[in-house]
Amino acid sequence: MSADDDRTVIRPTGPPAPPSPSPTDDRTQQVGRPAPVPDHGNGLPVGMRLGEFEITRLVGEGGFGIVYEAHDHSLQRRVALKEYMPSALASRAGGSQVQVKSERHRETFEVGRKSFVNEARLLAQFDHPSLVKVYRFWEANGTAYMVMPFIEGVTLKDALREMDGRPDEAWLRALLEPLTEALMVIHAEQCYHRDIAPDNIILLAGTGRPLLVDFGAARHVIGDMTQALTVILKPGYAPLEQYAEIPGMKQGPWTDVYALAAVVYHAITGRTPPPSIGRLVNDTFEPLSRVAAGRYGEAFLAAIDRALAVRPENRTQSVEQLRAELGFGAPAPAGPRAATATAPVAAPPSAALAGWATPPAAAPAPSSTATAPSPAPSRASRSPLVLAGAAGAVLVAGASTWFLLAPSPTPAPAPPAPSAEAASAATPTSPPPPAVAAAPPPLPPPAAPVGLDPSLEFERVVAGQTPGFGVRASARSNVLRIGRDDLAFTVDSDRQGYLYVFAFGADGALVQLLPNTVSGSVRVRPGRTFRFPTGDGVVLTASDPPGPGQLLVIVSALQRDHGALDPKREGAFRFFPTGAAAAPLLASLSGGPPPLAGRAICPASGPCDESYGAAVILTEAVR
Repeated sequence: MSADDDRTVIRPTGPPAPPSPSPTDDRTQQVGRPAPVPDHGNGLPVGMRLGEFEITRLVGEGGFGIVYEAHDHSLQRRVALKEYMPSALASRAGGSQVQVKSERHRETFEVGRKSFVNEARLLAQFDHPSLVKVYRFWEANGTAYMVMPFIEGVTLKDALREMDGRPDEAWLRALLEPLTEALMVIHAEQCYHRDIAPDNIILLAGTGRPLLVDFGAARHVIGDMTQALTVILKPGYAPLEQYAEIPGMKQGPWTDVYALAAVVYHAITGRTPPPSIGRLVNDTFEPLSRVAAGRYGEAFLAAIDRALAVRPENRTQSVEQLRAELGFGAPAPAGPRAATATAPVAAPPSAALAGWATPPAAAPAPSSTATAPSPAPSRASRSPLVLAGAAGAVLVAGASTWFLLAPSPTPAPAPPAPSAEAASAATPTSPPPPAVAAAPPPLPPPAAPVGLDPSLEFERVVAGQTPGFGVRASARSNVLRIGRDDLAFTVDSDRQGYLYVFAFGADGALVQLLPNTVSGSVRVRPGRTFRFPTGDGVVLTASDPPGPGQLLVIVSALQRDHGALDPKREGAFRFFPTGAAAAPLLASLSGGPPPLAGRAICPASGPCDESYGAAVILTEAVR
């Protein structure tokens, strides 16, 4: 490995010592099944405390930073802690203090540290499941730190290498849609990645969701100041404007567009495009519309080719334009995350990933009807979570967090076969029906639908599913011991689609479990069983009060919008109103599928597939 090699370092899973790190490598380190790694170099010793974070293992040391596994004593979770440490400019002075090796390096060191902190500050504000998350950041000991989640997966580079043949267009589109959404989020803040490549895209274990990592702002700044272009550029992926500040050729959204398109080119052809600086003199680039014709759609290949134009002015100018040319719809807006403080002890925990507690519900007037509002939920305690490990996995970002599952207050047998009345209720012109007298347990029918009864709504969603879609869901155990057993279930579908899972519990909360801010969108495919937990850091443990609970599982041909019920985000999940609180929302709806089924997000052109399948899982929480 050369002195200016910036590739991700892969470590073996057994006893052999890891390869020496490149002095210019600050990448998140790939590891196999976790194994103790001896302290070396400038790393802090195991057992040292930085605020509430105790270092438990040195994961990797590169030229610009050191990554540790750490234990967060405040929130009782495992995290990844990254320390700014440009080894060419600074060294450990003893204990935890970092000092510059020479005064002539001080300006470069300080600018790099400032860039490291600014990057952490930006990432802490972003909220997208395909962007690395930052829990906390601060400056101390002459350097700076950021704390991120700890999750495992494989790089896109490794995934492509292990594939039999080339990925098809559907696979590439499923990869590009969340990545382009993530880029739109950062570009809106005039923040650019500038280092998109297959080894900086992680496919998370369990879901396969792509995660964009290693922005490496400090690396870019130091490389710019020292003119070390080999430190910051990857030939083939770096567009022309990154090689030098040529007049009239600035960097911008089009810079990331080129690199992302180069990733697709590599996935399709097995090789990177020719280096852009060479293309300016002698362009040997072979367009995909010629070399991959017939294997992929013409419009898809043409969009990637336009994004790979060597001169910026001829290239696709924005991610929004790229998404439009690829036929992607407008993504749902992502709300900002809570601001992160710059001191590790004083900063509050991140509500988005430190667990969730159900929000208090409004207390409406008592009602004698079957749709009486559910009781206000109580705050949930936390239970420890275990992250699934995988050989050849990568330490990136994820959630060592705690979640709970609260069961439903009303005992309910397996949902009955759809009756003629139920099937009629699911037609687009029918309003939400009152409870049916024949449905067990018997409920007195209200005079009018004055609210949302989740148990009844689950039945309506199942009754309104597309005939023949074929969705089957089952729990590993339907009886869960409070505080001891974790929810585990499987989903099989006869058709490919997007997965949605809702839970209704005794605390009165109607919660969307999947997708969430950790999992992102989840897809299921025929012949491939989806298993929960997935290993992305979300574990649901049965909690008080005891009683039966229900899960609604939906697989939809297209992604679905549930915004008509005005859900509110609390932590990683979305919570939906129930009872009388939902009455005004239901009154404003004019027919269509059951509200909890949502509406398909249709493409801008072409047919819209509204089909979905659904199933209900029943659980019982016991002491």
